[in-house]
Amino acid sequence: MAIHNPQLSSAIETSPTTGISYYVAETGAGDPLVLLHGFTGSGESWADVTDQLSHRLRVIRIDLPGHGRTPAPPDPARCTLPLVAGDIAARLRDLGSTPAHLVGYSMGARLALGIALLHPYAVRTLILESGSPGLATEAERAARRALDEALATRIEQNGIVAFVEEWERLPLWESQRRLPEAVRQRLRAQRLRNTPTGLAASLRSMGTGAQPSFWNDLPRLSIPTLLITGALDAKFTAIARAMQARCPAMSHCVIADAGHAPHLECPAEFVKRVVEFIDR
Repeated sequence: MAIHNPQLSSAIETSPTTGISYYVAETGAGDPLVLLHGFTGSGESWADVTDQLSHRLRVIRIDLPGHGRTPAPPDPARCTLPLVAGDIAARLRDLGSTPAHLVGYSMGARLALGIALLHPYAVRTLILESGSPGLATEAERAARRALDEALATRIEQNGIVAFVEEWERLPLWESQRRLPEAVRQRLRAQRLRNTPTGLAASLRSMGTGAQPSFWNDLPRLSIPTLLITGALDAKFTAIARAMQARCPAMSHCVIADAGHAPHLECPAEFVKRVVEFIDR
């Protein structure tokens, strides 16, 4: 794994449990803060906030299975959300980075919540950006698995370029169309560096339908938790409010004029909210 250094360092560590070789990049000094990206992303997805956060924190970015420089194993059963949660908790322990401030976005938020519930010793504070506890019923999960399997098959058959074009047309990203052209091109280039095999495996193993539901576990979560959503993302803002109703100890921050990815759309405001929460 990466060795603590105020300058950027990186390393690859293979999990003895799953055999997954995780790519980790680390920069800054101070208390450890771990960033977990969303589907189609990588550690590079946090570029707009890493420099600001690393002025005062030891920022650790991890490429999740099937993304960036972390390949997915041939068998999706080896990279399910509970197994990856165990891998991340073990890697942080090996780094001497537990408990850590844990920040997850979308898929990474679902994973971060899983780590906090399954391995609470590893987490000091929990910040979930546009996250969810999964789907509440098996019928919902089965329907979502069918949709994710269809998408995974299309990715494998049509290739990464066709998939990214389809992905970027989703209404979920409407607010990102206002971003500067250079930012959108950088985001697109990062998505294109993923592989069809990796993204398909991620959908099958860590998609919303594949993961266990954590809705009934929320009341027992005792780790200080901040939910961040964008005001333009009505779906995930409603999910956050429902999560807070299950676990009143959670705080919820809505960032104005942002959609599903406030860290990308309003990075300065996102960093401000994260730092204020950690300081409390």
